Amino acid sequence: MQKRSKVIHRQLSPGASHLPRLERMKVLVTGGAGYIGSHVVRMLQERGDQVVVVDDMSEGVRARLGDTKLVQLDLAAPEAFEILKNLFNTDAIDAVVHFAARKKVGESVEKPEWYFSQNIGGMANLMGAMREAGLNKLVFSSSAATYGMPDVPAVTEDTVCKPINPYGETKLVGEWMVDAAAAAWGLRGVNLRYFNVAGAGWPDLADTAVANLVPIVFAAIRSGNTPKVYGNEYATDDGSCVRDYVHVHDLASAHLAAIDYLNTDTRPHTTFNVGTGKGSSVFEVIEEIKKVSGIDFKEEVVDRRAGDPPYLCADVSRIKNVLGWSAKHDLHDIVESAWAAAQ
Repeated sequence: MQKRSKVIHRQLSPGASHLPRLERMKVLVTGGAGYIGSHVVRMLQERGDQVVVVDDMSEGVRARLGDTKLVQLDLAAPEAFEILKNLFNTDAIDAVVHFAARKKVGESVEKPEWYFSQNIGGMANLMGAMREAGLNKLVFSSSAATYGMPDVPAVTEDTVCKPINPYGETKLVGEWMVDAAAAAWGLRGVNLRYFNVAGAGWPDLADTAVANLVPIVFAAIRSGNTPKVYGNEYATDDGSCVRDYVHVHDLASAHLAAIDYLNTDTRPHTTFNVGTGKGSSVFEVIEEIKKVSGIDFKEEVVDRRAGDPPYLCADVSRIKNVLGWSAKHDLHDIVESAWAAAQ
């Protein structure tokens, strides 16, 4: 296996879980060459588990995986069902972590049919192959996009889901599929609803997409452009939107806790928020980037975007109480690790 870079912060370590775990598991990770997936792959391997990755490589980076076994496959392709079923059997897979999906909100609005065929069709092939192979443990990568624009500041898992775009709708349907399979054939599933993910656990696993606030600001200041703030008249302390930012290393550790949860006989909940429970505004994130980078850039306030809720943060009581998991890293850790990885 390739020599791995050290963790960026010496404090970066997965949160301890009170859940039991098998001595060694073999886990298949779909989308494992992606930003979040590659962190989970590495952390599984570091604790002694074996990993197989399935990824269509449309967004994945092969170098993130070292010599980890990679099967290049579009889960929504007609042949995916048989390939997956055979892979589950030949490789004696114990559990699946499912990341592989299209995830650009704007693109989902433009091409809703394709998003449903990719995200739901791919998941149907995956779960059907699991059923045929007698494999019943699945951690599903869901999203806070399932909530839409809730009128509460701290969102619990029981908040009514009203997604406002096709991407969020596909994630909610995915959760329904997990519940339906549990009732139909005994699937043990967990849905993890991510809030705003950023940072880097290792420099070589940096987020290469420019789709979220932190990498968007980085890209702007590197190119000499002015970062934009969409609205400064929201009903928040400084007028900008507030979001719950969770370090990708923390998020990855939540997946390990979720896998261990699937090995327990008593599982009172299927769905968990993954966040910090604390919000940071757009201006606060920008100020932290200025401090970490040492660059005193200017930002430009422009009109707000349609559909942006003023405040969206996770209530993380359930995941803390049931899985024994909580985030260990703050906004400074997120920005510092992301900036170091981007250099």
